[in-house]
Amino acid sequence: MTRSNNRWLWLFAASRLVATAVAVTLLFMHRLTPYDEILAAVGALYGGLSTLGAVRSSRLQGRLLAWVLDGCVVLGLVLASGEWRSPFYLLALTALVLPATSLRSRRAFVYAIGFTLAYLAVSLGTGIDFVTLDASPRLESLATHLMVPLLVALALSYSADLVERLRLEAERSARLAVEAERRRIAVDLHDSAKQRVHASHLVLSSVRGRLGDERASDGVDQAMGELRAAIADMDSSVSDLGTPLDGRPLHQALRDRAAELGNAGDVRIEVHGETPDLPTFIAVHAFRVASEAMTNAVRHASASRIEVELDGGPGELTVVVADDGQGMPSERRPASHGLQSMSARAERLGARLEIASPSPAGQGTSVRLEVPLPARA
Repeated sequence: MTRSNNRWLWLFAASRLVATAVAVTLLFMHRLTPYDEILAAVGALYGGLSTLGAVRSSRLQGRLLAWVLDGCVVLGLVLASGEWRSPFYLLALTALVLPATSLRSRRAFVYAIGFTLAYLAVSLGTGIDFVTLDASPRLESLATHLMVPLLVALALSYSADLVERLRLEAERSARLAVEAERRRIAVDLHDSAKQRVHASHLVLSSVRGRLGDERASDGVDQAMGELRAAIADMDSSVSDLGTPLDGRPLHQALRDRAAELGNAGDVRIEVHGETPDLPTFIAVHAFRVASEAMTNAVRHASASRIEVELDGGPGELTVVVADDGQGMPSERRPASHGLQSMSARAERLGARLEIASPSPAGQGTSVRLEVPLPARA
């Protein structure tokens, strides 16, 4: 379903079961045909099975062919009852619930027009007495029966559109609230905590020169090293809390980052491929992983050429960063912050991260990130 939502599915199920019960009850109260019992049994069986099938199978919920077949069956029950004001009319109206809440407004209206024309054909097939239609109540009844499907479809489609807009607005408000909080934390880190650490580093620097004890000097040097590491961690945290994409798609943000790194060093960086619209969470982490891989290739691998391949195929985002540099060291440093950061981001995404040297000689490095994408409407 294009705008599938449990509330519409349960509306269909509830209305289908209620309409089935009403139709069966009316058939037993007012006889229409010699085989009302059989007709009631068939109607009850179809009402229950169609409801169960829609609830259990997502395929039946969102396929046009399933909707058309369902409409044909319920209109067939109206025709079998031999009366255009059939007890199965309400059951027929329930066939509009899923199409009207799944299709966009114009298409839902077109579908409802087709349904109305089909019902008119069924009414003619049951033998409308045009002579009696001269009576105002009967004419109004036929007009009402023809107009109700259009009104039902329009009302349901409008409601589905409104619910979808409210959902998107709620998501947007939540994203804005999170973004505002991230910016606040970033400012607090930069303007308060980081400045205090800088001040502590300066104080230790001034004290170190006045210490005569070599061991004390070594302790101060160690403390200063820890402060420098803390400052680096804060810079990384502030960077992470920022918004690297700034509304740009992932491929454009990576091209811009590649241009920045290329201008800063003597290296050629090419970004191939494009990505679809991605959830912000996925796009940001994928950007950070690719950016970290490019930065490492420029700063540590002495690479002269870096290629970034992007593939946003259905169900998966693939990002590959390959360089012709020195390759990975045989023993990785346990405190390699960049590799730890990339691994942590891949884990948050539920993604697969591979870092290897494609060359048998151990030259060059390839970083491959495979991110499963959520199903999109």
